[in-house]
Order: sequence, then C-alpha cells, then structure tokens
Amino acid sequence: MFVVLFAFILIFSAVPFTAAAEGYELYLGGFPAGFVLNTTSVEVVGISEVMTDSGLASPGRECGLKTGDIIKSINGTDVNGSSDVNKWLYEEGVELKLTILRGEEEYNFTVKPVKDVTTGKVRLGILIKDSLSGVGTVTYIDKTAGKFASLGHPVTDTSNNVIGINGGCIYGCVIYDVKKGVRGTPGELKGAIESNNIIGKASVNTPCGVFGEISADYDTSNLVKIEKGDINDVNIGKAQIYSTINANTIECYDISIVKVDKNNKDNRNFVIKIEDKDLISVTGGIVQGMSGSPIVQNGKLIGAVTHVFVNDPTRGFGISVENMMNAY
Repeated sequence: MFVVLFAFILIFSAVPFTAAAEGYELYLGGFPAGFVLNTTSVEVVGISEVMTDSGLASPGRECGLKTGDIIKSINGTDVNGSSDVNKWLYEEGVELKLTILRGEEEYNFTVKPVKDVTTGKVRLGILIKDSLSGVGTVTYIDKTAGKFASLGHPVTDTSNNVIGINGGCIYGCVIYDVKKGVRGTPGELKGAIESNNIIGKASVNTPCGVFGEISADYDTSNLVKIEKGDINDVNIGKAQIYSTINANTIECYDISIVKVDKNNKDNRNFVIKIEDKDLISVTGGIVQGMSGSPIVQNGKLIGAVTHVFVNDPTRGFGISVENMMNAY
C-alpha cells in the first residue's frame, strides 16, 4: 500500500476555529500516514520448500504448521520477533518444540530444520513476519508533549485482538487512488509511503488508536492550531471531518452528528453521517484509510472517525478526543 515528497497543502472551509489556549499546542491532523509497525508476535505467512541433499522438503508443512499460525515459543523460550526464531536455526536435524497459537487454541509441534543446499543455511520451510504496514490518518499532534495520535481504533489480528507492537515508524503518505465504498463492501484509500519523510515513532497500539512520539523537526507551521472540545458540549447536528483523499491535500467535509454516547464501552462515542456530496461521489462515504480523520464541531476538535457501517458507507462511528488523549 505505499516515495516523492509533497508539501501538505491545507484547504479549509470557513469554519470558525477557536484558538488553542496559550501555551497548549494542539494541532489538527487529517493528513494520511504510512504505518510500519513492529509486532510482538511472529506469524507464519507462507509454507515453502527447501532444497536438501535428499530433494525438496518442508519441515514446517510436514510437522503440521499452517499459514496464520502464531509462533509463541520455541523450546519453552518466548518468541517476540523473527530474530527469536532465527537464533534456533544453527544446525540441521536439531529437534525444536514449537508452541503455536491458531485462532484461540494452542498447539504443540515438533520440527527438525533442514539445510538448504543452495545457501548452506538451516531452514524450517516457512515464511514468517514480525511487522505490519498500512495507511491511516493522523488525528492530532500535541506539540507540547511531542506526541501524535492516529486511527482512533486499534490495529487488530484476524480474531479482533489488539496486536502488541514493539515500536515502528509512521511516514508521510501520498494518496494515489480511491476504491469507492458501496453497500456491503467497504472502500479503501490507496497510498504510497514517503520513506524519506518520517513523521514520528510509534510507541503503543491501544483500543483508542496508535500513538507515539512526533519527530523533533516535524514542521507544524502549515497545520491549524485548535482547541479540544468537550463531549458534554457536542450537539446533534452539523459538524465537519478533515481528511485526505487525494495526494496530500487535506479538505473539510460536512457531516452530521447523529448520536452521542459518552460512556460507550467500545469507544463508539458518536454516530456520524457524511453529508458532503463531493466526498460521497468520490469515496461513497467513509472508506478504509480514513480512520483517524478528525471530527470538528464549533471550531473545536471533538473526536475522530473510526468505523464505517458496512451496509451504509455514508454512516459510521467516531471516538471522542477525550478517550484518545486519556489513552496515551
């Protein structure tokens, strides 16, 4: 999902922003980012063959491993990265005991690595990964604390569990295409990562989004300073979201706040409806990659877009900014 450096060109409608309190530097996001996160788990993403003296072999397949398995431990030692797997691959034929998480169940397998005659290296015949990447939206930058907030929801695995991370980076991102959402099928923003444009370092993946430290030299001069809104002051009715659906151009789009639920346990504090015809014509409404787009009402930041209704892409959920700020 991911080169050329673009300046952030902000295009805002005449919404009366409230100046942030003196000494408190909160800046409105709405710009896309490419996320490359180091996970604390190692996933089997493929099964491969190894050329041995006796022909092709795949110890991983033969012992019962499958794509999607999470390697929890080897010989009783926790596995938190691909290096924790590789350190055991020093001699062929050495029996390794693997504990695997498959869905919600744990399994134990015994595997003997073999030597690849083409490289001389010992292998298991599996492909693994310990990182993930994707495109999302930055919600705000707290320059006083040197932090950024993004997504508004966690990055999860196929079982909807929050994935633990061990650092990572977020980069500038150029949106180059949009897959329009339709009823029953969510749309998607497609972006290219600007690998020479580091926005910050990811620290945590929480139920309220991905947070981290903003780069010390990150330029906020083109961003709008904004005040945090209070969920108790949010009204049913008109509001705006700020998002990027083309290149690096942040634009303002009209929405309605349909429902407010301050104490929702799943951080679904708002139900929103996209009203902007231009946005609907391009995206169909809310699409993947727009998660984190800030929601503004009466010139104050009140939250971020998090989810789309699959059967109505013009509607979705939002999280309150208080919940995001309390998470990190």
